Amino acid sequence: MGLLLDQIQQHGDVKKLPAEELPALCEEIRETIISTVADNGGHLASNLGVVELCVALHRVLDFSKDSLVWDVGHQSYTHKLLTGRARMFSTLRQENGLSGFPSREESDCDPFTSGHSSASISAALGLAYAKEMRGEDGHVVAVIGDGALTGGLAYEGLNNAGRLHRNLIVILNDNTMSISKNVGSIARYLTYVRSRPAYLNAKDSIESVLLHIPKIGNRLASAIRRVKKAIKRNIFNTTIFEDLGFTYYGPIDGHDLPRMISLLQSVKEIHKPVLVHVRTYKGRGYKYAEDNPRAYHGLSAFDREKGLDEATQGNFSCKFGEALCDLAAKDERICAVTAAMETGTGLVPFHELFKSRFFDVGIAEGHAVTFCAGLARGGMIPVFSVYSTFLQRSYDQLLHDVALQRLKIILAIDRAGIVGEDGKTHQGIFDTGFLRTVPDAVVYAPAYYDELSRMLQICVEGDDRLYAVRYPRGQALYRPAGYAPTDDSFSVFGEDGAPVALVTFGRLFSFAAQAAEQLSREGISCRILKLNRVIPMDPKAVESVLDAPHVLFFEEGVRSGGIGEGFGDMLMERGFSGTFTLHAIEEGFVGHAPMSRTLARLGLDQDGMVRAVRSVLRTGNVK
Repeated sequence: MGLLLDQIQQHGDVKKLPAEELPALCEEIRETIISTVADNGGHLASNLGVVELCVALHRVLDFSKDSLVWDVGHQSYTHKLLTGRARMFSTLRQENGLSGFPSREESDCDPFTSGHSSASISAALGLAYAKEMRGEDGHVVAVIGDGALTGGLAYEGLNNAGRLHRNLIVILNDNTMSISKNVGSIARYLTYVRSRPAYLNAKDSIESVLLHIPKIGNRLASAIRRVKKAIKRNIFNTTIFEDLGFTYYGPIDGHDLPRMISLLQSVKEIHKPVLVHVRTYKGRGYKYAEDNPRAYHGLSAFDREKGLDEATQGNFSCKFGEALCDLAAKDERICAVTAAMETGTGLVPFHELFKSRFFDVGIAEGHAVTFCAGLARGGMIPVFSVYSTFLQRSYDQLLHDVALQRLKIILAIDRAGIVGEDGKTHQGIFDTGFLRTVPDAVVYAPAYYDELSRMLQICVEGDDRLYAVRYPRGQALYRPAGYAPTDDSFSVFGEDGAPVALVTFGRLFSFAAQAAEQLSREGISCRILKLNRVIPMDPKAVESVLDAPHVLFFEEGVRSGGIGEGFGDMLMERGFSGTFTLHAIEEGFVGHAPMSRTLARLGLDQDGMVRAVRSVLRTGNVK
């Protein structure tokens, strides 16, 4: 840390620094963020873009009584540094260290744990009403990016917030780009608003002068505001935010720290909802991130002097993109849909090759599913590529708009299972549990790239229903010699008739294969039942291990309602008399740590499987 950050031990300490030292503080913060993300990975460009904005908020507000809600939350690093967490900042995204997102468990200055988009205004509005009903002082601020405004939940919050009769500050952090390039009418609308800064800046300056005129200043400013509104309605269309009941200010330069401080001091005195439109630049202060903010959004550790290595290795996301392009070249009905994750889900090549069949709908997963349903009803084959954690937001649409109407859409579920350092808000451990409840859904779980390609093709060729192919983050893992993919719903690998049956799916098959090899060297014979189709469960898969004295199921997902529970029920229904143990995630929410460390802690890696087998053979207990 720098000399100035050393002086900030808790929230409010930034107020003690002389104003002339604040620019140097911002530089220290940027240096700390760049160094830490280079070492630990994390979200870089977004955090570098909000340094002055965050310093201004902490300079003006009092977070012993005021509340600050960050939308998504991946831009909250400066906030952490200014709220007593600077000395722990080197542990960011490390096991038992600071989260990469706001966390109520870390600080009272994080009133709302967040990691998904477009929820900040709704949460902030609830906090504001709670303060009002409890008779508490304090302001509530929501910081939301322009990318998050592509999500419908943000407008539900805005629509209700306009009725509030007390101060609520919504800061629209407009950097013209979310994870992927912003799309749609809202992006065009904000471009239009940004084209009027001279008018808006002049308005703010005139009001500021008038307010400082003794005795009559407030009356003059009020009168001119009324005239100004009448003129503006004739010259410009009013902003959508004003129509929703907000007092609108902006756009203003979010890197102009004195001006940000002055404006925030003014708007916190307004006893109604206020929207402050701030223009910032992602990656500010680090040239590589300024030049390519998309590449420096979320990243692994890197060399800060050299920047990112442009060479990319194959992974499940890019292999999915390649496979979908191959299929789309043969079938003109295939469309690709993403919710602002074109790059993250491997769809850049598809966009380049099939522009008319590529759709980025913004951060709107529920809309994406229903949009796909419409495409399917019109005779197309839509493939919605989405992270597992974000698919949770479209459960109703999957049921009502797809399954109920028996429409064919394909979900490409990326980041299924443990994702690592992004932690609790991003682990993909719930999708199998809720997809099991969707009537007639079919879900595949490949362990390798060639299986992913083939399963995707099977979905394209299938009848009308909801399909999903779920695959993990990163690269394919260990592949045992002699293993050959199959189109069957399951496969049995290893020693026929072995007394120990390891049952699993997806990338855990790699660990099961390694565990079986290790156990074989110890004289313990294992067979592996690999489930290729996890929903619906093939009864023949269950019957293939009925003769095994010991069946152990390993699942990289929640135990309650998961695949393993269903498998165990089917075993017992068929009169299974051996021992059945289920090893799945029982924690509810899994914290941040490297994927390998997390799987090891959960007992879902090679060593964990070996220990589980030894324990079962030693005790014979049913779990």
